[in-house]
Formats: sequence, structure tokens, C-alpha cells
Amino acid sequence: MRSSLRKHESLVLGMLRRHGPLTRGELGDLSGLSRTTIYTVVGALLDSGAVRASVPTVGGRGRGRGRPAEQLSLNLRVADLLGIDFARQTVRVATMTAAHGRISSASRQHGPDASWEERIDIARWLTGRLTGGTPRLDTLGGIGVGLTGPVGPPGEALPGSVHRDAVSALVSERFGMPACLDSNTRLATLAERTWGAAVDEQDVLYLCLSHSVGGGLVVGGTLHRGAHGVSGQFGHITVDPEGESCPCGRVGCLETVASIGAVLGAHGSATDVPQLVAALDAGDEAAYAALARAGTFTGKVLADLCNAVGPGVIVLGGELTGAGPALMEPLRRELDANATCRGSRPPPRVRPAELGDAGAALGALALLLHRP
Repeated sequence: MRSSLRKHESLVLGMLRRHGPLTRGELGDLSGLSRTTIYTVVGALLDSGAVRASVPTVGGRGRGRGRPAEQLSLNLRVADLLGIDFARQTVRVATMTAAHGRISSASRQHGPDASWEERIDIARWLTGRLTGGTPRLDTLGGIGVGLTGPVGPPGEALPGSVHRDAVSALVSERFGMPACLDSNTRLATLAERTWGAAVDEQDVLYLCLSHSVGGGLVVGGTLHRGAHGVSGQFGHITVDPEGESCPCGRVGCLETVASIGAVLGAHGSATDVPQLVAALDAGDEAAYAALARAGTFTGKVLADLCNAVGPGVIVLGGELTGAGPALMEPLRRELDANATCRGSRPPPRVRPAELGDAGAALGALALLLHRP
């Protein structure tokens, strides 16, 4: 439903760009959309500020027929939307002008000890770079922010999470308006569903295999957060009760076998993913074994998740997916063997993420666009 609305919004915005101010009736005639759809779409665009309405003075269209028909036009000064992803030692920013649909993104790395004030200053600098100078804070229509780890409701501290209230207050202070916060893996899920590998899909499971392991769910076309904002913590599903200790305090979580650090540790020589891939290319059996173990455990977890929530599409992201078949073949094998999707029900489709490192920042934009 929401994806159809977005398509209709793009159609209406395109016609207003081409033809100038139009009434609702004229938009209906040009687009072929029903009157009900036109009123729904126009209402959403008016609410977002992408379109403005005005009534012509007497002498224009509508004279002699009572009150002139309201005309709709693009709000050429519409506020920009800003998405920020405070990732691991990197700040990523994406901007979008709602009335024109233009999206730009940029990123900058920082040291492991950078303060939140420093990271937010980087976000301001990147925003200015994308907008051609000092950021015009007075034109911002919304800010979405992605954070690592679980992100619960305001006022609720979650184990392993940053202090969201403190970050929210700092962002609001530096940018002059409140921000919408969520976990960056959930935002990446929303971005892939809005612009990436799962466009128009109603039920999506996203899993990111990176320095940590997490993901998100779209259920019935809507991002699922859970009662306390902890949905998507797939990396903390137990896969080996006798395994390694996890930073979350438990033992044998998926993150202890399928994160970048865990796989590099199991290999023993490679210090980053490109070195691990080079070892694969050289036929290194230890590299194949480390990735096969990670892929096997990941496939079993995905199968259990599929049995629980029944996604139509699984999207896999994160740097480890660059290992290719060495990871994906054992993952797919375990998923197919353990997901109860035999018979008339097709197995879940597995797709690589399409939006890369910018996914969470783009998801922060999508979060604003999907605001009720």
C-alpha cells in the first residue's frame, strides 16, 4: 500500500514539475488516477510540505462558478530531509529534497575515541558539504538518525546500547530540531525495502554480517521494532551453548561465530576481509573452513527465523558477504534443509543488499518518509 502511494506521489510531483500549478481535477485527468487516490496522495504531499495549495484570485480559473478551485504547486523552498548514520568509527550522511527526490550521501571516518560532540560536528560538516556550504538548518524538515546496537523508546536504557536520550539531545541542539532515532541495522532494512533489494516486498528479513551481527524485519510492509525496540538483534541468538563469550553477556551467540572479528579469529592470519578473500583466492583451506562454519550457523539461524516469521525475501548485507560462495553456499544449504517451506510454499528468496555502506543513512531518510 505504502509503496503504491510513493509511486503515485512521484507521478504527481512529476506532473507539477512539468505543468506548473494544477487543480486536483486536472491532476486526475492527466494522471488517470481516481479521485480518491488523488485526494490521498495530495493530502500526504501537503502534510510533508512537498506541495503547497493556494486559491487563485477572482479572474482566474473558476470565476463564475463560486469559489475558485484550489491550485497545487511544488513548494520550491521545501525543507531538506537529513539522514545520519553513526556507524562504527564512521559518520555517514544522506540528504533528500522531498519535492525533487534528489538524494546525495557522504561519509567521513573518525578515531575510536571520538566524542559524540565530535561525531555530530562531523555530521554537520558533511551536511554542509552536500548542500554546498554551511548547512541551512532553517530549511531542515526532518532528521533521522541511526545508532549501533538496540535502540529503545526515549527514556528507556537498554543493555549494550548508547544513551539514546543524550544523543538525541545533542543532535537536536546542534541541528535545531528533534531527531527520529532507530538502530542502524533496522534502518538499513527499511532502506533496502524502499530503494534496494526488496522494493515493494511486504515481508522482509535483513541480516548484516559485519563487525557486529544484526538485522531487521519488515512485516506487512511496516518496519517492526518490537515492544521495547529490541527487534532485529539476530546476532544474539545462541548457536553454540559451549561456545565463546559474547559482549552481550551470553555464550555462543551467532555474533561469536559470524562477525568479522570471529571469522578472522577462526582463520588466524588475515587481519581484514580483503585479506581473507585473498586467502580464499589462494585456496587457503583455513579460510574456507572459517567461512563454512560462519555460513552454516547463519543458515540455521535464518531457517529458524523463517519458520517463526515467514519472510518472502531475505536480504544479506555486511562486509562478510563479499566472501561469496565460501560463505553463501553453506548458508543456503542449511537454510534450505531447515526452513519448513516444502510443498506448495516457495522457499524464501535470498538476495544481496544493494545499498552498501550508505544503507543506514538512506534508511534514516526512509524513516522520515514513512512517518505516519
